[in-house]
Amino acid sequence: MLVKAIATDFDFFYSLYMHQQVNPFLLYEVMEKDMFKPIFNDLLQQQVLYKFNDGTADAGMCKLVLHRYRDSHKMYVGGLAIHPVHTGKGFGVLLMQDIITFAKAHNRSRVDLTVSTENEKAIALYKKCGFVTEGLLKNYSYLASQNRFIDEYMMCYLQNNNV
Repeated sequence: MLVKAIATDFDFFYSLYMHQQVNPFLLYEVMEKDMFKPIFNDLLQQQVLYKFNDGTADAGMCKLVLHRYRDSHKMYVGGLAIHPVHTGKGFGVLLMQDIITFAKAHNRSRVDLTVSTENEKAIALYKKCGFVTEGLLKNYSYLASQNRFIDEYMMCYLQNNNV
């Protein structure tokens, strides 16, 4: 179940964003808590940060950005991750189903995301959930910790499957 993040969720989000297995696929470089706190507060203020709870524990997270005006039929998904202690339990599929349900509830017919071309598990998950690859974004993200650029795929889910 998707739950909007609140201030007391800071430690959960920090631990997931900075986890060594998760961090290379997310937006922010590894940093100390005091550096991450303003970022977290900004995401809270924007009301885009959600955690995924399996009914017993917080297992994952995502950012859901509802576009406006001519793009009000779209939603962008970012910062999506399942905590490594919860991988292999089907939570990724459940999270994606919740995201699609959220999009439908907000009258969004298109859900967009980008994913590192190196993140084979995520790509497989998104395809399994009905996302299609629309293009390749060359040198799209820069990993300062590794001093290199990475390519990403642009993927989307269309509610009516009009791909």
